Amino acid sequence: MYMAYGWPQVIPLEQGLCPSSQKIIYFKVINGLLLVVSPSHLELWSSSQHKVRLGKYMRDADSLQREGENLQAVWSPDAKLIAVLTSSFFLHLFKVQFSEKKIQLGGKQPSGLFLATISPLLSEQVPFTDKDIRVSNIVSDSKHMLLGLSDGSLYSISWKGEFYGTYELDPVPRDGCEVIPSSHSLDNGVASKGVPGTIPANNCVPRKSAIIQLELCFPLRLLFVLYSDGQLVSCSISKKGLKHPESIKAEKRLGAGDAVCTSVASEQQILAVGTKRGVVELYDFAESVSLIRSVSLYDWGYSMEDTGPVSCIAWTPDNSAFAVGWKLRGLTVWSVSGCRLMSTIRQIGLSSVSSPVVKPVNECKFEPLMGGTSLMQWDEYGYRLYAIEERSLERILGFSFGKCCLNRGVSGMTYVRQVIYGDDRLLVVQSEDTDELKMLHLNLPVSYISQNWPVQHVAASKDGMYLAVAGLHGLIIYDIRFKKWRVFGDITQEQKIQCKGLLWMGKIVVVCNYIDSTNTYELLFYPRYHLDQSSLLCRKLLLAKPMVMDVYQDYILVTYRPFDVHIFHVKLFGELTPFTTPNLELSTVRELSIMTAKSHPAAMRFVPDQLPRDRISDNHMSNSDPLLKEPARCLILRVNGELSLLDLDDGRERELTDSVELFWVTCGQSEEKSNLIEEVSWLDYGHRGMQVWYPSLGVDPFKQEDFLQLDPELEFDREVYPLGLLPNAGVVVGVSQRMSFSACTEFPCFEPTPQAQTILHCLLRHLIQRDKREEALRLAQLSAEKPHFSHCMEWLLFTVFEADISRQSANKNQSSVPKYAKNSSLLEKTCDLLRNFPEYFDVVVSVARKTDGRHWADLFTAAGRSTELFEECFQRRWYRTAACYILVIAKLEGPAVSQYCALRLLQATLDESLYELAGELVRFLLRSGREYEQASTDSDRQAPSSPRFLGYFGFRSSNRKQSLDKSSSFKEQSAHVASVKNILESHASYLMSGKELSKLVAFVKGTQFDLVEYLQRERYGCARLENFASGLELIGQKLQMSILQSRFDAEFLLAHMCSVKFKEWIVVLATLLRRSEVLFDLFQHDMRLWKAYSITLQSHPAFTEYHDLLGDLEDQLSSIGTSQEK
Repeated sequence: MYMAYGWPQVIPLEQGLCPSSQKIIYFKVINGLLLVVSPSHLELWSSSQHKVRLGKYMRDADSLQREGENLQAVWSPDAKLIAVLTSSFFLHLFKVQFSEKKIQLGGKQPSGLFLATISPLLSEQVPFTDKDIRVSNIVSDSKHMLLGLSDGSLYSISWKGEFYGTYELDPVPRDGCEVIPSSHSLDNGVASKGVPGTIPANNCVPRKSAIIQLELCFPLRLLFVLYSDGQLVSCSISKKGLKHPESIKAEKRLGAGDAVCTSVASEQQILAVGTKRGVVELYDFAESVSLIRSVSLYDWGYSMEDTGPVSCIAWTPDNSAFAVGWKLRGLTVWSVSGCRLMSTIRQIGLSSVSSPVVKPVNECKFEPLMGGTSLMQWDEYGYRLYAIEERSLERILGFSFGKCCLNRGVSGMTYVRQVIYGDDRLLVVQSEDTDELKMLHLNLPVSYISQNWPVQHVAASKDGMYLAVAGLHGLIIYDIRFKKWRVFGDITQEQKIQCKGLLWMGKIVVVCNYIDSTNTYELLFYPRYHLDQSSLLCRKLLLAKPMVMDVYQDYILVTYRPFDVHIFHVKLFGELTPFTTPNLELSTVRELSIMTAKSHPAAMRFVPDQLPRDRISDNHMSNSDPLLKEPARCLILRVNGELSLLDLDDGRERELTDSVELFWVTCGQSEEKSNLIEEVSWLDYGHRGMQVWYPSLGVDPFKQEDFLQLDPELEFDREVYPLGLLPNAGVVVGVSQRMSFSACTEFPCFEPTPQAQTILHCLLRHLIQRDKREEALRLAQLSAEKPHFSHCMEWLLFTVFEADISRQSANKNQSSVPKYAKNSSLLEKTCDLLRNFPEYFDVVVSVARKTDGRHWADLFTAAGRSTELFEECFQRRWYRTAACYILVIAKLEGPAVSQYCALRLLQATLDESLYELAGELVRFLLRSGREYEQASTDSDRQAPSSPRFLGYFGFRSSNRKQSLDKSSSFKEQSAHVASVKNILESHASYLMSGKELSKLVAFVKGTQFDLVEYLQRERYGCARLENFASGLELIGQKLQMSILQSRFDAEFLLAHMCSVKFKEWIVVLATLLRRSEVLFDLFQHDMRLWKAYSITLQSHPAFTEYHDLLGDLEDQLSSIGTSQEK
């Protein structure tokens, strides 16, 4: 897995003489060196920790005019020779030599980089017979070069400058084999335009088609020839390589006739073919050449019109991912399974309906490679992806990548701690709070990484609290709890260690060390508390280079090529503490030599025997004999993605599945009671998504179930790649790419973002299906306090109910099938489990709202009668949940019952001051009342199960709010509507009598109660103020004017009082708000009222704060009186 992080790095290139071709013609990384060939010059850069130009060769103007610009180039595998073919068909050979002069980059330590010189060796014209001929790229082995010509022939040249002439290649396969993509091929898209077409079987490649690309895969002895008409032919070559071009024979034709580029992953034996449609097709060469799947950006809303055809493909060094560049826009990195790991193209979301319009350049200036991608290369470690933009000669963009090679090779990685490692840092997922996962960038100590760049291996301890990190030499350990590094005190000891693998065995770090002097390998055992030769516990010499390794408890598995398995038992004598020096002995307990023609293992993991939880403690107390607890099986993941189970007793291997990228063995890995995945044997991930395996007591010892079948909507997103598990939370932790933009930088910052996806509902469903009710209840109780528990329960019930609906639909179509299948009670079992938790009522009604109302009867037959569930919520005062049941009751029990329940709930919500909920109930009652009075046929058509009614209780209603007094139904005064009105008026009178004015305002706003009509009727009733002074004091206490919301409430009431000319209230509220203009308008027409008001404020000591207001009013009124006298 590869994930981009940070800002792209820019490597500037020399500006040569003005070439006619605005394009870099060759780009290659070998042994930490980066070669760039432009039309007029060559540059050699360091691609290691420091990006430094080491040398260059500039052609002069005379040479360019006489021999033409550089057209094609190739670098010898040993990086010592460079061949360049010019546009006038002159072959230039250059030699790369390094001087003894080191480059000083600053600091105390030298950089280890030396200046290089690129000197010409040979310049000779290639004797082509046709001067107008065109050439393809050049491929080479250690002694010969090969290039394709526009007449369909191949031309051979030696690295000594010897021309062997042309060879006519017959493009028709000897056996007529063709591999044509079909519409049933696995791809990552669903758009029909992404499905390749077919070509007739008798359509032969024209003899005169031009060869535009050659792709050589020497380990597989294959040469792929791409023609200008889009045909791709695979050819076999001899063991001697390209020395005898006449031995090159066409074997198979591939693709649909629209190929434009190709690239081979030799380790996984996969061929990636880029097409004119912007789609990349993957072909398997392991056994029979077949189309595996295709990947494209169609599902992300980008079509070929946006990106153009594929321009280049580059595989990572370990062949686990590949980068795809397009002619018109951007690049993307995919995993082999089709997960999109990184993309420079701006995100618009998955499964977009329409393709986004390409924005003007000024709006997309922050997008890298906006003009398309011309060439790409990974560095030798996979930490950097170099890319060159189309029609660009000025710079190279370097994208930094972190990787996580899970379960591969000789380094162990626990699934509890998720780590992505870059060349000089670790990106650690902080998972203490599962609601908000964060990515921590952990920089390695400069003193270590500067001398041992880059990071080679990372292993986390079983509990995830310690990280062992190895660079080019040595080893360091990080304590996550105390945030401290532990290093070798003696640097000479550090430099003697060339770590080729890391494992954790409890508190011991196991290092697979390569001894350069003797070309041998050994295991070193260091305690985690002290890295020093004096603390070395044991040294075990290995027979050969280990291929894969694993550890479980006291057992170590080491596998050599071709397939020899050795298992060692580790016994520690003494206590492992900083104050003691215990002895450690290693004994061989099992050796197997397996003969197989399958591909090599990429990972092997012990599979412990699974025991019930109540037997775990007893087992650990009694099995003092090491042979009793020795694992008898192990999982094997092969390079080609095949997952199998190996019996270590008899050596038998059973195939399980294929197309797997990674897996986690989860059984027997934790003794904690809070482990939620103990029932699971292992999980795997591939192009099918996540798959989970369970132990079975039947003939088949393990049972496979995949998340895709169980929960179609919970398949892992194809933008999220899983990194590990949090067993105590029951979630899978994945990572996806995000980009952040800034106005001060040219390019966005790539940010790996962790995401959690729960699997608890899958585990519970598995247990329920197998009638393990007690285990399911215990598992649910362990996770009941987790923040995602309610969500998991909802998805559990939803998926079971959806499956039940689908089964019933299938039974209706097949009359011969009985109505109730064997698993018909699964819904009832699920409801029985959920009844043990208070979230049950919320979960049931939430699932009902997500499904069609026609199936509610089946759900509530299993879950319980809707009125009973409503009554339980009502008694527990869970009024919001109870309100959601109103719609279900209206559908299942009829409108009369639902209206009765809604009236009860309305009164209860008013008593609890839940006015927004009360308002939704009022609107439901008014509408359902009108519908109830209509004809029964209309009532059925307008049943409350309509989606617009769901908004009443799940979301705020978007309909126009209905006013009680202005509704025409009130004039009819039906008994139903009268009940609603009486309840509201009674509550309004209660609030007004107690002068609970803030609640009154919230009540009016929430229920749309007509306050004006009510005030007109109750002017001399409960709304009357007996005394101004007491009223001002009481209302001032109820409405605290220092609180902003109280001032808003007072303004709201003042507006309504003014509309009904309620003078007593106007005076009080205007005084509290200090609204002198309102008081002035009132008093200028009633001076007697003014005098009473003035005397009251002056005579009460509590009202001294209003004397300034009184003074202002007196000045205004006196000025009015003076003007009237004049």
